[in-house]
Amino acid sequence: MQPSVGHNTAPLRVIVSGGGTGGHIYPAIAIADELKRLRPDTEFLFVGAEGKMEMEKVPMAGYKIVGLPIRGLDRTKKLSNLSFPFRLIASLWKSRGVIKNFRPDVVVGTGGYAGGPILYVAAKMGVPTLIQEPNAFAGLANKWVGKYVNKICVAFPGMEKFFPKEKLVVTGNPVREEMLKRVLRHSADAQRSFQDASRSTTILLMGGSGGARSLNEALRDNTELIQARPQVQWMWQCGKNYYEAFKDCATAQLPNVTISAFIDDMEQAYAAADVVIGRAGSTTIAEIQFLGKPTILVPSPWVAEDHQTMNARALTERNAAVLVADKEVTDQLVSTVYDLLDNENRRQTLSKNARAMAQTGAVTRIANEVLNLISSPAKTAA
Repeated sequence: MQPSVGHNTAPLRVIVSGGGTGGHIYPAIAIADELKRLRPDTEFLFVGAEGKMEMEKVPMAGYKIVGLPIRGLDRTKKLSNLSFPFRLIASLWKSRGVIKNFRPDVVVGTGGYAGGPILYVAAKMGVPTLIQEPNAFAGLANKWVGKYVNKICVAFPGMEKFFPKEKLVVTGNPVREEMLKRVLRHSADAQRSFQDASRSTTILLMGGSGGARSLNEALRDNTELIQARPQVQWMWQCGKNYYEAFKDCATAQLPNVTISAFIDDMEQAYAAADVVIGRAGSTTIAEIQFLGKPTILVPSPWVAEDHQTMNARALTERNAAVLVADKEVTDQLVSTVYDLLDNENRRQTLSKNARAMAQTGAVTRIANEVLNLISSPAKTAA
């Protein structure tokens, strides 16, 4: 049920920040979409980091965005971090101007470096603030602002080791539920549009917004296996960081392989896919659970506290996904796909068990937490 929010006739003004990767951007968009559904008169402004992918993806979703000069810390190129204090100060200063000009009722963050300055300044100016932490191991920006914000929505238990316990509420991870519902309704139509009469199945490989080198190398190095089953179509999303390196390889030239840097129409791609391959990030897992897609997870070994392996095991222990270790992906991925395609009962079991784990309604729970923070329809920032 939608909560009562002050004088419910005045438009709400909401700032949303989430960026750097799709795992931050799309949950932010999902929350904004749900708030718009609950309160159609809401006015939104997104805040991102200049030059990052949110500056392109958010406008494509129909929202206005402004950029901050913030950058993340580079653990490999230490000299590049010398500018960080200056960028942080500039971002804090610009955030104050954004808040004074837009006068938000609430500020929401889903992770990414731009969220730190805007949420910190909002909290200090007395604007209600909420963050959504998708992973079992909290991100750096969210950990920093966690002590200042009013509410923290999480998907995993035990997050009090990162955040004040009294601020936590377990909501699950937000997904683009309206889009995913359309996927479920139109799956058959999408499959027909992706496949010609000679191709009976479609594999969707997602490397994330930047891409995953090991997944790309697994396809590049298994050209003969992929060519041997031309009836299996591969949608290969290699990531913007790897497109130039892989677009001309032999696998990418096969007639049953379509390579792209990024898939903008995920609704159609998901609907067409019979099997999904991806990393084990929180958003990917939440979406494949919602859809009940048979999925092969290849956790990234480069993330903090190996949290993707923990995410994946939560599914594999319940027979809801197949796990292939990153170090074994070149040797095992394609054969694992074929084993799954040849075992319809196994696919059905994975699909049923994944769907049973879905935390449906998470985005609505988060949106209601946002609305509950607002004490009046228009809040004056100090």
